[in-house]
Amino acid sequence: MAGEMKRKIAEHPCFSPEAQHAFGRLHLPVAPSCNIQCNYCDRKFDCVNESRPGVTSEVLSPQDAMKRTDEILQQNPYIHVVGIAGPGDPLDNNETFETFRLVREKYPDATFCVSTNGLLLAERFDELAAVGVETLTVTMNAIDPDIQKQIIADIHYKGERYDGRRAAEILIENQLKGIQKAVEANMTVKINTVLIPGINDKHIIELAQKMNEMGVYIMNIMPLINQAAFKDITPPTEQERKAVQDACAPYVKQMRHCRQCRSDAYGLIGKDLSVERRRGRELKTIEKCEK
Repeated sequence: MAGEMKRKIAEHPCFSPEAQHAFGRLHLPVAPSCNIQCNYCDRKFDCVNESRPGVTSEVLSPQDAMKRTDEILQQNPYIHVVGIAGPGDPLDNNETFETFRLVREKYPDATFCVSTNGLLLAERFDELAAVGVETLTVTMNAIDPDIQKQIIADIHYKGERYDGRRAAEILIENQLKGIQKAVEANMTVKINTVLIPGINDKHIIELAQKMNEMGVYIMNIMPLINQAAFKDITPPTEQERKAVQDACAPYVKQMRHCRQCRSDAYGLIGKDLSVERRRGRELKTIEKCEK
């Protein structure tokens, strides 16, 4: 890894456990459209105390995202990473690329990060590279289509809807192609994997082995949040998750400090300032109403 990239990874709180205590990230919620329905995903609810992927208090236009970037980076100079992680899939939204272009013009030294399901990664990779994305997270839960088809309800790809095994095959093929492109381009890649008891818990080590072969930098095994179609599945215990992490660690470096952040999170991991921002707005609204 080149020296400049090493420095940026050392300052990326999601890629370096040491960085989480000193450096922050800013998620810009500009990407509402999603081309996959995962059985564990529910983006309908937002609560001031709620912190999970796919949730945001509002969707921003690229111009409003630029204004928020100015405000937050000026107030919090320890934030070095600007990322887009939803609330849908960033690559299914042209606003992702427009936002990055705007931010890059003013903040040329910021580290850009994208979190995607990978369905369009191979096709839009050149666009990602062109706007300066350097770190990439791909949510990949299986490399076996018979397991993947249990995790997703359907995908929308090139104007068609697919479900069942065919949807799983298309998704896995595209994810692998996109990851390979990213690794070959020296982009630093993280794999997010949702640990789903009874479905992929015994399979994740095979995924880790494949990611090792491909040159992925780090893997983040996250516990299932039991909601949507998977609301009746009991999430794994911390001990169960650790056992899977330990089994995968010989193959891929493990991220063990994830907090499953919101799509509008900013600040340090574990100290999401977007929560304080929303509470402040609620208090102002209450005060205004009382007057």
